[in-house]
Amino acid sequence: MALPSPSPTHLLRSHSNAVSNLFISTDNERLYSGDSVGQVVVTSTRSLRPLASWKAHIDSMLGVEEWGSQIITHGRDNKIHVWARPEESASIRQGPATLSDLSIPTICYSLDVNALNYCKFSLLGSSKQEGLLAVPNLVESALADIWSLPSRQRLHAAIGDPQDTSAAPFSDGRSGSKSGIIMSMHLFHAPTSVPPSSTSTNELRLLCAYEDGSIVLRRRTAPENKQTVEGRGWEVLWKSKLHVESVMAMAVSVDHTFALTVSADHLVGRYDLLTQKGASEGTAFKTKHPGNGAIAIRGDGRICAIGGWDGKVRLYSTKTFKLLGTLAYHKQGCQAVTFACAMDPPFGNASFHRDLEEDDSSGDEDEMTIEEKRARARWLIAGGADAKVSIWALMSFEKTSA
Repeated sequence: MALPSPSPTHLLRSHSNAVSNLFISTDNERLYSGDSVGQVVVTSTRSLRPLASWKAHIDSMLGVEEWGSQIITHGRDNKIHVWARPEESASIRQGPATLSDLSIPTICYSLDVNALNYCKFSLLGSSKQEGLLAVPNLVESALADIWSLPSRQRLHAAIGDPQDTSAAPFSDGRSGSKSGIIMSMHLFHAPTSVPPSSTSTNELRLLCAYEDGSIVLRRRTAPENKQTVEGRGWEVLWKSKLHVESVMAMAVSVDHTFALTVSADHLVGRYDLLTQKGASEGTAFKTKHPGNGAIAIRGDGRICAIGGWDGKVRLYSTKTFKLLGTLAYHKQGCQAVTFACAMDPPFGNASFHRDLEEDDSSGDEDEMTIEEKRARARWLIAGGADAKVSIWALMSFEKTSA
């Protein structure tokens, strides 16, 4: 039996418009939220007060993410901006802050992109502030580009099938494609548990979900630093089509072993990212709730959260898709969900775990106890069209807790 709906632990009212995306830093210290008019708010998870609030884009936010000492934002104004992350002021953290107190990040550089898709970027970064950024192609929204940062060099152009335009043109005049435009994408390296018979685990892969409800996994066959054009140097590993409607959201597990998709239909698609070429069809799980627009997978891969158009967030086991509970607060559609980062190995951040081991609770008023950090690592955050951000303190969902 599903658990009764609890109440949110905290509510944030920093936005005046629909919250469209969320991101939490790997140390669980900062929560990023973006809304439908391009406003970005950075909130301290300790004080629950805003650290920064600024108009990052002139149109709706598609994505926001912290990357080391920088912040990447993506808007429907066809721009990606990279900002210098402002330092957190101790006075703001400890006391009430007005908008005039808040830092406004300075912009480092920008990138022109194609934002027709409502598809956010996918970042594959490193600690050296060098990374790869996947976005829809500048011209054809059914194809993908990969850029290097901070050089802003396009390494791979038009990934997909540039010849796949046999379908009739769309009603809004876009060029036809059997799969339609890309709705969601994820760039990653092949999981380490891929069988040794395959290529190196440094193999670059791109998972794309499409307008026709399909999902395609590709791998780079070109040498690592060689530029490619017109989709060359990329091979399709498998295709799967489980949804009859457009894929509205996709999530990939932290260890990159599986992915989940949701749509306007009542299905959840589950895909094994370890399967070999041509072997994956995916598995469709039926739920009782059609109309879903957001999905997130907890760090241990066991639980997923799905945000519905009815404003509710439903928790499922990623193995059986048994409903574990329903979080009911938002009165309008839930457009974004994210879990706090797990802090325990093998799924947690290693440096985060070391910090916990070394924490001697020295008496600093600003220092959190290990118990407080563990509690925060169990947070689920949701954003709704009602302009509110809800924070839920979840139970562990282990068998002994039931």
